[in-house]
Amino acid sequence: QVQLVESGGRLVQAGGSLRLSCAASGRTFRSYTAGWFRQAPGKEREFVGGMTWRGGNTYYADSVKGRFTISSDNAKNTVYLEMNGLKPEDTAVYYCAARPSALVVTSTSLYDYWGQGTQVTVSS
Repeated sequence: QVQLVESGGRLVQAGGSLRLSCAASGRTFRSYTAGWFRQAPGKEREFVGGMTWRGGNTYYADSVKGRFTISSDNAKNTVYLEMNGLKPEDTAVYYCAARPSALVVTSTSLYDYWGQGTQVTVSS
């Protein structure tokens, strides 16, 4: 029903910035919530941040608060993750996800649709 494709992951030096995109296709709803997650080697997938498609509500993990920002272009059905002040510990595969509810939640199990992931590597 909904397909998500992430892009923008690259190798970047510590302190740099990067913008990830998540393009949605298929049937989408303005009441959907988009979430960003990441998974580092040997670690569990963790919540990064989330936002309703209309941008009325956002929530971020403490580890990225103040550095990462989620935004959207609803006309293009695209959600962005703007990352600033990147640190080596931000290195991970980043995933976007969606759920048909206007509520940001942090658990991976509560999201119905997932992208394929995009690799972000931050060098020291």
